[in-house]
Amino acid sequence: FGLGHGHVDFAGSSVVHMVGGVTALAGAMVLGPRIGKYNKDGSANPIPGHNIPMGVLGCFILAFGWFGFNPGSTLAGGDLRIAVIAVNTMLASASGAIFAMLYMWGKYGKPDPSMMVNGMLAGLVAITAPCGFVSSFWAFVIGAISGVLVCWAAVFIETVMRIDDPVGAIAVHGVNGAWGVLSLGLFSDGTYGDGFNGVEGTVRGLLYGGGSQLVAQLIGTVTCFGFIFGASWAFFKAYDVVFGMRVSPEVELEGLDVPEMGVHGYPEVHGPATLVHSMGLSGVRAPALPVIAPERGR
Repeated sequence: FGLGHGHVDFAGSSVVHMVGGVTALAGAMVLGPRIGKYNKDGSANPIPGHNIPMGVLGCFILAFGWFGFNPGSTLAGGDLRIAVIAVNTMLASASGAIFAMLYMWGKYGKPDPSMMVNGMLAGLVAITAPCGFVSSFWAFVIGAISGVLVCWAAVFIETVMRIDDPVGAIAVHGVNGAWGVLSLGLFSDGTYGDGFNGVEGTVRGLLYGGGSQLVAQLIGTVTCFGFIFGASWAFFKAYDVVFGMRVSPEVELEGLDVPEMGVHGYPEVHGPATLVHSMGLSGVRAPALPVIAPERGR
């Protein structure tokens, strides 16, 4: 349609991350919120995370892997743009983490570590599409906007849309995947992309005289959302009707470790009965543990 280079996505903000985020949206809508997440008046209750230190470690492992994901998408080590892509990836992740932390600190008085790493991931998700086409300055800006955007989106999804998204997959991957694709149509500076998608000339965003590229990015984003949401919702709904996606309320309240796997994830928390259960000796009574009650007045 003569819209710049057509829909451009260097390493997958849309075809990887937005697809995952929109699929998560459809799945969460079909599945519904966890028991106890929402009150009768619609207000949300915070449900504590499982293990924040391990979650932070996992996010840093993801961030390390991104340096194979984005620079590796050049598909050729001789393409010297790989250095710019690596720097842009680092800058966006850092600014995303910093601005998410500052936003939470300013609004709630504490630098929420879980939202900080979500900001880091949001910056990485957003820079994945434009990493080869923007300058380092714009990479920092894209990441900074992502850090704030993921905070806003997480609250909006939970409190306004009333969709239970325990790990923020919709906000991180869906919302910021879309932002990353659109940011390419804004900030691409025309220094890279000659011949991309079979179109002569470099990729230029709106701020550098390439307004048609932004239109192409917008069309691609809307198309991606519509197709993926429709297909995912139909699949999840059909699966739920035929097989049932959700465990019973009793299993959900107990936790899925024992009903699904036969053992507790943390046996030391549950006492000797765990060992008996894990050995298949459910008919054996666990030894009673003495309980020492403190005397009153002490």
